[in-house]
Amino acid sequence: MRVLVCPTAFKESLSATRVTAAVVDGVLRAAPDSSICRLPVSDGGPGLLDAIAESEGGQIRTHRVRGPLGESVSARSLWVSPTEAVIETADACGLHLVPTASRDPMTADTRGVGELVVACLELGATHIVLGLGGSGTVDGGSGLGRTFGYRFLGADGAELPPGGGALACLARIEAEPGPSAGHVITAIADVRAPLSGPQGAARRFGPQKGADAAAIEVLDTGLARLGERLRDDLGCEVSHRPGAGAAGGLGAGCVAFLGADLVAGSEWVLERVGFEEALSKVDLLITGEGAWDATSGLGKITWEILRRARSVDVPALLVCGTITGPTPPGVTAVGGDGEWLEPGDVTRLVADALG
Repeated sequence: MRVLVCPTAFKESLSATRVTAAVVDGVLRAAPDSSICRLPVSDGGPGLLDAIAESEGGQIRTHRVRGPLGESVSARSLWVSPTEAVIETADACGLHLVPTASRDPMTADTRGVGELVVACLELGATHIVLGLGGSGTVDGGSGLGRTFGYRFLGADGAELPPGGGALACLARIEAEPGPSAGHVITAIADVRAPLSGPQGAARRFGPQKGADAAAIEVLDTGLARLGERLRDDLGCEVSHRPGAGAAGGLGAGCVAFLGADLVAGSEWVLERVGFEEALSKVDLLITGEGAWDATSGLGKITWEILRRARSVDVPALLVCGTITGPTPPGVTAVGGDGEWLEPGDVTRLVADALG
């Protein structure tokens, strides 16, 4: 049996590489003679560096930047050439960096993402790929913007405090001289959500970042206000662009403040790692993510993988920690009933499903 193993990370639990290894163990336990292609993937969130490093190699560098609540954190960049760097913005503003009791997207911000971009530019990068996903922020990329000389002012002309909560009072955006990108920037979004509204960053993803109902209203108002000011003050109409709401609106911020090309993460990653060629050579595909829910079809890579497998009649197995949303027709799904899965649990689920 020829098997393609291509999971993404189980958020806040297992990296894509660890999940891949556990799935491979399960396949070999059930069918020892199998030929296996390992292809860990990411749609822009955590695991992007693993996915690119697995297919292309590269050198990891580490940097000290500000985390989502202002603390110092270690963030990585993957250098696939002397001039191309890949980063996961979650390294600087990720939900995993904030203890559950401290999660507050009203005050968390993305300034550290800007610092990470600047660090790569200073090291000679001429092309930077930013993976958007897994953030603990809903600040529309305003923290990133501050790093590049943008000021976010209230009606009294004073600078607003960091975080998404203050954006509801945004009256004007001004630019001051700051570090200039002047390079090719690609931002890959893990979802196709717009900046604000019913399917936007605050309403769709705010609860998982710690926002209650009242905070969601404030955050959504702020993102809508930010979209208006980006349009009127900077001439950047991005609010309704698919992916603008990725990473708490960081997708919009990358376009407005870095001039980034905003692309669908699933498509970009699958092309980059050679997914179609790998799929054409197998009899079974196994993929997975931490939680399969109603948001999984909003541009997430696992959904796209299953769609492509079905289009060429390759059977698929989906392995998740929890499954609460409908799965595509013809897909065999196994889950952990909401429990945090260890590698051994993944191995057992796969072996049982194939046995």
